[in-house]
Amino acid sequence: MAEITHVSPLAPSDFPDIPIVDGVAFATAEAGVKYAGRKDVMLAQCAPGTTISGVFTKSATRSASVLDCQEKIGISSDAGAAIIVNAGNANAFTGKNGVTATKSVTHAVAACLDVPEERVFSSSTGVIGEPLPHQRITEKLEVLKANLSAASIRDAAEAIRTTDTFAKGAKCIFETNGKTVNIAGIAKGSGMIAPDMATMLVYIFTDAKISQSDLQSVVSDLNAETFNAITVDSDTSTSDTLLVAATGASNVEVTSETEEFRQALHSVMLQLAHLVVRDGEGATKFVEVRVTGAASKADARTHAMAIANSPLVKTAIAGEDPNWGRIVMAIGKSGAAADRDLLSIRFGDILVAENGWVSPDYKEDDGAQYMQRQNIQISVDLGLAEAQDTVWTCDLTHGYITINADYRS
Repeated sequence: MAEITHVSPLAPSDFPDIPIVDGVAFATAEAGVKYAGRKDVMLAQCAPGTTISGVFTKSATRSASVLDCQEKIGISSDAGAAIIVNAGNANAFTGKNGVTATKSVTHAVAACLDVPEERVFSSSTGVIGEPLPHQRITEKLEVLKANLSAASIRDAAEAIRTTDTFAKGAKCIFETNGKTVNIAGIAKGSGMIAPDMATMLVYIFTDAKISQSDLQSVVSDLNAETFNAITVDSDTSTSDTLLVAATGASNVEVTSETEEFRQALHSVMLQLAHLVVRDGEGATKFVEVRVTGAASKADARTHAMAIANSPLVKTAIAGEDPNWGRIVMAIGKSGAAADRDLLSIRFGDILVAENGWVSPDYKEDDGAQYMQRQNIQISVDLGLAEAQDTVWTCDLTHGYITINADYRS
């Protein structure tokens, strides 16, 4: 796997100052699963009473780790819990070896931390089709246990990276009924990003107290407009996993209807989703695609994703070419309802096309100058009804080809 030596030009200036979430501790280790000389395993230990919810890839070839998590996610327990993650090997399409490796890791973590095995959730990310050398992970468990720290979430974010050029973290602190609640999250993802559930690997922790069913309801709702609303390359991973753990350590009770909690969790999820796009393999532009005036929200999403996933649209953005004809093409091919003579297109505030033709006030130089920005907004109004949706993507550059042509070498 080619070494990533640069940082995305769209990366934030630094990792955020994430608050400690009581009831969870982190540790990392160099297990040599794939990489040499870097941390590649992360362990998170959660306090007894922690509720955990999650959403996972719908890929028909999802990994053994994902299948194992799906079996466990609804199990109710007051016991402690743990999350173990390795980078460099996806443990996907590895047959019975994958199941054996997953169970070996979760069993060993359960024994090491004295938690039930059904409360140990594992994730693997990296190359597909290669057996996971799980002994390298289990051999590091005592070291991981000894180094657990509530302040080590940034190290955890670093350890789960594959082709990511920077560690991804987000936070939100909010008050409800005069009491403070913390939410902190980390994610990995750069390529093979077109979620059909959550996306990539994402782990979010809060000290709020909430039932598993309520937490699951909120996460599933918010997922649709955050992680399921991004795309880098239209490819859905075999390993996509989002886990949210609520330790309850703040003793602040919330429900699926607590608006402050919903808004705060949405903020963290959207921040992480955007960071994944900003670290899209080879990306130089962050692109928001907004579709309004659609016959239904589903149609708006279909049109937005057709634009966001179009290689022709994405390469035009990479070349800073205001080729609005490619947007027209993407709308036409999507299969959702559209009327050529009703739609309008904007780049930012610039009206490019309307009523089935280029706007008489549009100047190509204005469009070309706008495309030089790092943050691009493409807006389409279909003029059919009132439904709308927004998705986020990045451009497609030669850097994407370089990274993925060498991925397994």
